[in-house]
Formats: sequence, C-alpha cells, structure tokens
Amino acid sequence: MRRAEPLAAVLVEQLDPRTVSALAAGDLRRANRFSEHHLPASFITPESVRLWRLRDRQISDDPASADWITGAIVDGDLGLVVGRAGYHAPPNAAGTVEIGYAVDEEYRRRGYARGALEFLLDRAAREPSVRTVRATVAPDNTASSALIAQYGFAQVGSQIDEEDGLELIYEIPSNRDRPAMRAGRR
Repeated sequence: MRRAEPLAAVLVEQLDPRTVSALAAGDLRRANRFSEHHLPASFITPESVRLWRLRDRQISDDPASADWITGAIVDGDLGLVVGRAGYHAPPNAAGTVEIGYAVDEEYRRRGYARGALEFLLDRAAREPSVRTVRATVAPDNTASSALIAQYGFAQVGSQIDEEDGLELIYEIPSNRDRPAMRAGRR
C-alpha cells in the first residue's frame, strides 16, 4: 500500500460539553447539533461511548477539564472529523499530561495520527504547567510505538489498565525539541 502524503492542517478541536454528554448517551444526532463539525458514527461505538461517559463525568466533576480532554481530530483543509485525540485530564500536580489518539480506520496512513500527536505536543510545550507528556501504548500497537519513538518518547515502565490490559508507559519532557517532518508538507 502506498503511503499518502501528510495533510496540510490537522487540528484537535475540543468538544462542547453538551456534545460530550450526548456522545456519552450514544446520541450522535444530538451530539452533532452541538458540534462545529459533523461527528462520524465511530464516535458512538461501544468503546467510544465508554470513553465519552468517562469524559462526561470528568467535566461534571471539574468543568475546567473540558479544555483538556478528548476532542475531534479534524482535517482542517476539508473540515472532516477523522478520529479523536486529546489529553486524559489537565496536568497533574507533577505537571504530567497523558495523551491519547485514535484515527478512524478509513483515514489511517494519511498523517492524521502524526498531525494529532504534533498538535498535542505543541500545546503541551506552550503550557507552563506541563513538564512531562506521557503516552501509554499496548505492546502490540507497533504503529503507535513507532510514531512516538520518532518524537523521542522513552519507555519508563508498564501498567495494567482495567479496560485496555497491559500498556507500556512512555514519556518525554514537554519542552523537548521535536524532529521536523520527514517528508511531505504539514
């Protein structure tokens, strides 16, 4: 399969709390009424609904977390939602944020995961309270492991996640210089 050139503009846009609540209820029609971009059916799969329920509780407990948690990966040129990405929560007391991203299957291998990762790393670098960026990756997710390795993430441990099982923990300092794109435009 030929690898597509990375796209010019990949954004991670935060979702309105009403959108998150609708997604937590599995109501895509209502979620799209509050969303700036049309959200795909992948946002209400069982796995996604579990995530949105968690994020909806976070927003209820701490409304300021809405600025940090999972949003939509948007192709800025097309205005198309291609997946979801964001931080698991605002920075903790040690200044650590954990990132997560998932690109819908039909949009993989087009530079969207890289674009979302760069977007999240750039935001973390601009936030004075963030000192460390963490990513947790399933051992069999070789694509994600290879991607974050290109940005200098180093494995610092492992954990058993109640939902996802064994995860490898990777971290980098938030202000670390990142390599330029290897090819294509961004």
